[in-house]
Amino acid sequence: MTEAAPDGSGTRETVTAVLRACQLLGEFSPDRPVITLAELTAASGLNKPTVHRLMSSFVEAGWVHRDPAGAYRIRMPVFTIGAAALAEFDLRAAARPALEELAQRFGDTAFLMVPADAGAVCIDRVEGGKPLVLAAIGIGSVLPYHAAAAPVTMAAFDPDLRARVLAGPLPAFTPATHSDRDEFAAYLDQVRAEGVSVSRDDYLNGVSAVAAPVLGAGGTLVATLSLGGRSEDFTGPEGEQRATAVRAAAAALSQSVAAAGL
Repeated sequence: MTEAAPDGSGTRETVTAVLRACQLLGEFSPDRPVITLAELTAASGLNKPTVHRLMSSFVEAGWVHRDPAGAYRIRMPVFTIGAAALAEFDLRAAARPALEELAQRFGDTAFLMVPADAGAVCIDRVEGGKPLVLAAIGIGSVLPYHAAAAPVTMAAFDPDLRARVLAGPLPAFTPATHSDRDEFAAYLDQVRAEGVSVSRDDYLNGVSAVAAPVLGAGGTLVATLSLGGRSEDFTGPEGEQRATAVRAAAAALSQSVAAAGL
């Protein structure tokens, strides 16, 4: 079939059979490695003869195995393609659109951070249009796990990291820094329950932030997405909008990370 290109620049040609075949392969997952013809038909919404024809093509190509009972299982060529995609997965590249969208929408600085032994490491950032420039937190900066939204989020979602942070010193950077161990432990429980952390002047005076976790396969912590800016912009409805947007962006990135097997 032929249809208009999404940018209106012309037309593109798509092959319906290929799209349907990709749809069928998409039904397989680690939780569902073996699927029968009837199950594929029901899940895809395609008619049975079409599903049988397409899956027979995969079997002939060596991409799918059909057992004596008629159930289908993915074979190694598909895993090889998946491994190639995994090898090329770039967390910074995958997160960049989200960082740019958050920074443009709110005018704040958006950050991508990952956990390390020394602390939370900023590996990418995008500045928004507001005058406050967070020069103190640049690419390569290392932040302590008990201050600022992103590091605190990491401590909340990584049990081993949480235990290590709570067992160590909690020095105060500002009067708002979490320096009481019991209070901080309770706050980590709250962050994990709500899926987002909000910091207010606890690392830099006049600066607040909101962060959410990027989780990989099995719910393991991989990184955080966060927004940082003027504290007055992180209260009331504006603060809630930022929290909602950051949480949604981190959830979408989590899906990509988990799909890559990280």
